[in-house]
Amino acid sequence: NTMMAVQMTDAHRRFLQVLMSNGITEGSEARKLHQHCCETDKVYYAHDKLDDFISTINSHLQPLFMQIRKGISEDDGRAHYALVNLAETEVTKMASYYTEMELELFRKTMDLIILSENGFASSTDILNLADQLKTKKIKKKEAEQVLKVFVEDKWLSE
Repeated sequence: NTMMAVQMTDAHRRFLQVLMSNGITEGSEARKLHQHCCETDKVYYAHDKLDDFISTINSHLQPLFMQIRKGISEDDGRAHYALVNLAETEVTKMASYYTEMELELFRKTMDLIILSENGFASSTDILNLADQLKTKKIKKKEAEQVLKVFVEDKWLSE
């Protein structure tokens, strides 16, 4: 894999800066931004070359373990772009150790904790989340086991 990366222009850098400050950017916004950056920096613009434009940026982000990723929203089916971290961190490793259902329970638990007045969530409230999971409804006993594992793994404390 010794392909020479295409040189980044100011248009690429401008696009990346705006994407970084906006966070997740809807597809049509990304296309407008692509056009704006190319026109502002007097760089060749082709309306159907957004993916190539982003690939150029990604080739330069690779050594930093970063990448602009395109994802499709589950809500409206539209494309969105975001800069993501590809480095293996404790949190990203978490995704490979736990099932989707366990991660959903963890996220909902974190939401309860964050929304609480005191930074705590009662185990009763957390166990009541068990039948609200989108991935798979589980019994309270099962949820209790999952929470025990999160405590043992030091993601949560009792």
